[in-house]
Amino acid sequence: MQAVTGAVPLFALPAVALDLETTGLNVDTARIVQVGAVQLCAKAAAAAAPFDRLVNPGLPIPPESAAIHGITDAAVTSAPAVGDLWPDLLAYLSGRVVVGHTIAYDLTVLEREATRHGLLWQRPRSLCIRKLAAIVVPGLHDPSLDKLASWLGIEIDQRHSALGDAKAAGQIYQKMVPLLSERGIRTLAEAERAVLARAPQVEKEAAAGWVATPAPDAEAILASAGQYDTYAYRHAVGDIMARTLLVVGGDTGLREAMKKMAERGASSVLVADPPEGGRPLGAYGILTERDALRRIAADGAAALERPVANMANRPLISIREKAYVYRAISRMRRLKVRHLVVVDDVGDAVGMISARDLLKLRSEPAIALSDAIKEAQSAGDMAVAWAGLAGVVRSLTHEGLDARTTARIVSEELRSMTERAAELALAEMRSEDFGEAPCPFAVMVLGSGGRGESLLKPDQDNAIVFAEGDPDGPQDRWFAELGTRMAAILDQAGIPLCNGGVMAKNPPWRGSAATWRARIEGWVASARPENLLNVDIFFDQAAVFGARRLAHDLFAHAYATGSANPVFAKLLGAKLDRIANPFGFMGRLAGEDGRLDLKLHALFPIVSAARTLAIRHNLPAHTTSERLARLAARGEGDTALLRALADDHAFCLSLILRRQSRALLSGEKLNNEILLSELSRSETNRLRDALKRIQLLPDLVRDLMF
Repeated sequence: MQAVTGAVPLFALPAVALDLETTGLNVDTARIVQVGAVQLCAKAAAAAAPFDRLVNPGLPIPPESAAIHGITDAAVTSAPAVGDLWPDLLAYLSGRVVVGHTIAYDLTVLEREATRHGLLWQRPRSLCIRKLAAIVVPGLHDPSLDKLASWLGIEIDQRHSALGDAKAAGQIYQKMVPLLSERGIRTLAEAERAVLARAPQVEKEAAAGWVATPAPDAEAILASAGQYDTYAYRHAVGDIMARTLLVVGGDTGLREAMKKMAERGASSVLVADPPEGGRPLGAYGILTERDALRRIAADGAAALERPVANMANRPLISIREKAYVYRAISRMRRLKVRHLVVVDDVGDAVGMISARDLLKLRSEPAIALSDAIKEAQSAGDMAVAWAGLAGVVRSLTHEGLDARTTARIVSEELRSMTERAAELALAEMRSEDFGEAPCPFAVMVLGSGGRGESLLKPDQDNAIVFAEGDPDGPQDRWFAELGTRMAAILDQAGIPLCNGGVMAKNPPWRGSAATWRARIEGWVASARPENLLNVDIFFDQAAVFGARRLAHDLFAHAYATGSANPVFAKLLGAKLDRIANPFGFMGRLAGEDGRLDLKLHALFPIVSAARTLAIRHNLPAHTTSERLARLAARGEGDTALLRALADDHAFCLSLILRRQSRALLSGEKLNNEILLSELSRSETNRLRDALKRIQLLPDLVRDLMF
């Protein structure tokens, strides 16, 4: 099990409730006489059986202790010593956060036993339900295990047995999770930070010799992560794929197909009629070297003359041309295949990538994340996977990866989460007799996720386009159900509902292709403020699931419609006349309490200007950097400023992502602000120069508008 990060939501936390029965309360002299533990699993995978062991302490059990837990010297005579059960206990706790009542006592006793017997021990992350209860009910007079259980309606079975108390502690923790969420404590790091803030209790435990477990900060997590090859994060599949597809007709003999593979040095061949590339994925089958050898082994030399049509495997497994290489590695590993057909934005085959191309790349962190999302069977599984993203971003930032690439990786995983939510929602609907989709459809991610520029504080911006059907007709109602279920799954998985309601469950954000075209034309023709906001979100859309061509055609239609109306583009540009000024007295950066909102002062103006001008000149690109590059390539206006703004955008992205990844891992409030005190002198100077250039955007947009 991979290490748990502070970004994991409490409801999906891989945890284990632990309790010890001992010979006394003094941690320096106490010996363990019983260990009880139970794994708590919000994930779909089942927990292991409870851990329940008696321990021979190697010395007499005081009568006053035996009177409480009922464990006598006779009961432990034949029990193992603590060192004998230690490996099993460590394995049971491995990869999990330990929860319990006054858990600092139990962990300190374990630490003392490890020191005493020369055993391996590393303190796990932990949460004390007694301290959490003080957060949920500040006025609770007696937060004992009995009182907490009674308050939450939990009956303790076998009180003062280690397993009985551990089970009760686990149930109390699980019932407190939603209560903590109501108080803004949703993740492990937030809970750790809140617990450590209970200064009086922490001081009492320290006085008793109990060692608290501080939450690891982001730097400690980063230091333990190690370094890895960033090639797979810097390059898209399209950069390394074989662009000329090797295709043979179905009537081609196996001997001839193998000859063509040998001539090209290829390990597979596609089969289609007619034998040509650039067609939809479903037109092809695939025959690999291994398939050919297996057929020859089974049928002998006669197989060489048989046509390959009936030997080819279908359906093919594909990956998008713009996906990063680490996703190709993940898909091959998860599905146990050695070849992927590469498709473009609308699903046509444009290339091939094989395991041979990827053998030397090491990209484990994001591969594990990608695998976990795709294999998720519940919102809880998705939440655990999504929580790993902050650590990946922190590591990639530390490795010096271009921030635009890192933001694209965040977007890739956001899209993957949305895709998986759609798959799980469809599975739910099938199981409840809603049937299959009434017509082809595509799920789209909008806003920064569609641009490929997501930060670590996303919400849901999604939409659905379907082939046919009227508003509130049977097709629309079916897709409303799908959108509602998708939204609920994503919200539970840690991607909150959009405050502005930009979700496919709401009528304005779903519709047939015809409905969407009319909607876009209405936005452009009547440029009211709410329509301009819709344009900001929708004109960045990207398909993530289903019949992607529907979304692709809609994207092209939106840009063509917007470009044909200069008044509309001018109104879009007018929003930039009100750029917030981040400079104060003597030209110093005027952050509030040492903080500066870089999304407000930098990202929003650059993104908005690039989108506005791309619409005006019908340049249907997704990313801000591509839009600015295509505008500069036109050779009009201040091209040097356009290129500089692209660099400024990347720099500001890097500052926000660095701050957000640290905040997520350590339980700080997550927002789009940076701390000016964390910047080096050179970073401060560079930021000041970037923000000065951003103040020139209104003039730049006016110059390039016509």
